[in-house]
Amino acid sequence: KEIGYQTGTGIMVGSPGQTLTHLVEDLLFIEQFRPQMIGIGPFIPHHDTPFGTEPAGSTEMTLKLLSLFRLMHPSALIPSTTALATLSPDGREKGILAGANVVMPNLSPREQREKYALYDNKAAFGAEAAEGLRNLAQQLETIGYQISTERGDYH
Repeated sequence: KEIGYQTGTGIMVGSPGQTLTHLVEDLLFIEQFRPQMIGIGPFIPHHDTPFGTEPAGSTEMTLKLLSLFRLMHPSALIPSTTALATLSPDGREKGILAGANVVMPNLSPREQREKYALYDNKAAFGAEAAEGLRNLAQQLETIGYQISTERGDYH
């Protein structure tokens, strides 16, 4: 921060072995760190990892924590993650309504996307891709929001 870089941090809610104590420690760390971006999403297993058979994290707990981060850090950039949309068809919209202020569309070419699958069954509605930005705009308009194509830097 002191040399002009923006900082970010985040958590996966419901990671294997995570306890309520861990979540409280994460909240306290993020409160003290005061990052410009806070990534938060539910844990989703990937079949090729040691955690492939673990249960996914909770959408509801993720949304509650997202709301707390918004209250703690009113200016932070907080994405409504694809992980939320993977666990709940309206997860992206729920994330925005809970306090997220960023949607990060997948702008890479369709044929390249399978090379970086972070978890199984990743949501792909077309709205999160470059070719579906109009659909994404319509989705967000249904909950009273509009897309800004500004850089989105922290101010």
